Amino acid sequence: MFCIDNMQIGGTELNAVRTAERLDRARFDLSVICLQETGPLMARYEAAGIPVVPFPIKHLYGLNAVRQGLRLTALLKRRHVDIFHAHDFYSNIFGTTWARFAGTPVVIASRRWWAWPPRRSQRFVNRVASRLAYRVLANSWTIRDMLCATEGFPPEQVVVIPNFVDDQAVAPLASQERARLLRALGVPRGARVVGTVATLSAVKDHAILLRAAALLAPEWPDVHVVFVGDGPCRAALQALAIRLGLGERVHFAGLREDGPQLHQLFEISVLCSLSEGFPNTLIEAMAQRVPVVATDVGGNRDAVTDGVTGLLVPTADPVRLAGALGSLLSDRARRRAMGIAARRDVYQRFGATRVIASLEALYISLVGRCRT
Repeated sequence: MFCIDNMQIGGTELNAVRTAERLDRARFDLSVICLQETGPLMARYEAAGIPVVPFPIKHLYGLNAVRQGLRLTALLKRRHVDIFHAHDFYSNIFGTTWARFAGTPVVIASRRWWAWPPRRSQRFVNRVASRLAYRVLANSWTIRDMLCATEGFPPEQVVVIPNFVDDQAVAPLASQERARLLRALGVPRGARVVGTVATLSAVKDHAILLRAAALLAPEWPDVHVVFVGDGPCRAALQALAIRLGLGERVHFAGLREDGPQLHQLFEISVLCSLSEGFPNTLIEAMAQRVPVVATDVGGNRDAVTDGVTGLLVPTADPVRLAGALGSLLSDRARRRAMGIAARRDVYQRFGATRVIASLEALYISLVGRCRT
């Protein structure tokens, strides 16, 4: 049984549904509980024939949370669940605790972020709940090292299962389709396009890309920026683009189902995050031979080999970001070589078949230990 915070389109949520779609049904009878009742990804579970049971909770405490916890306990026992796998922050706290209370043989928590959430009390509760799990799945080696070094998790409790490349999400774009999409976004023909595919939230720090674009503007007047995604910072980013004199050169594509594929609209894909676990968007861009520039935080450094498969820059530094972008814009051969190296590296390390096989082997080994 998977436990998911919500069914919205985000990195963790997409990774969970992609994993669910690929698990061997001859070996695993999968069901999902979700702490919200609706969301766009619900349809993908339904299409895959995976039952989803809503457990709507507004708070992790209080009478309703206890009622839902007891309901979960009864469900786990009734279905004789062998493996309970919580995928994110709230599901770690709610699901892991009640799964242990139910006596579920294998309980797994996940750590897919670096410093989030901001409140120390929430981080403490997540750490305590995750300690109840038999294993904690980290999605990068950097996250694993952090858990062991700074949060005191025993090395044997933390297992690295990285995100993987979804072949269906990175299908090639025909040149005519690429041109059509750029026209629809208002990008003029012949523009040099850099962009990002990420939620428009503060932690992704899209504003630094706008400031870097403003620094590039005198030398590169034909550079345009495309943001694929939506979120709470959209209005502020639109206002900043106007203040920087970039109003007509910044384009907001919004939240799109084909978002991962749209890295191919860019000459360079950028990720400016202040904090990351292991971002799908980076390996999706790399799988499409699009050179990447990313901040040197969290799992970004596990995905990108600096100078070989992409470039890493410090956080919150528009000058260094502009320099990295300018160096790639001026060197087509380097962009091409970097894209080829990135694609090869991504499929060797993060191919879906390899990663899913590792996860299935972990499930089987943990169940086997509990039965011996």
